[in-house]
Amino acid sequence: MYDIAYSLEKALRESDEFKTLKSYYNSVSNDPSSKQLFDSFRETQFELQQKQVMGEEITEAEVHKAQQQFQLIQQHTVISKLLEAEGRMTMIINDLNKIIMQPLEKLYGVPEEFK
Repeated sequence: MYDIAYSLEKALRESDEFKTLKSYYNSVSNDPSSKQLFDSFRETQFELQQKQVMGEEITEAEVHKAQQQFQLIQQHTVISKLLEAEGRMTMIINDLNKIIMQPLEKLYGVPEEFK
């Protein structure tokens, strides 16, 4: 099973989707202003996700900050394309995860809240 998992990892790394993602990431990383904007956006995302996981309330100011950053990101062509490519990779990985989890789902069934 582990050999197959490593083969799958290699296939993902060699996929056009990953190569596209990596290209956009490198473009953003090589431009200091783009990198700063992207890093700030990711940091805000991470902080809000952490608060959500911990059950902490997200303030209106934090929501406003995130919205402003998202608007800036949308106006930045390369970062927008990076996020789109990331979304495609996430979708592929989620699809693969669903496939991998099928034996357990068939064995245990799927709880109603996940259907």
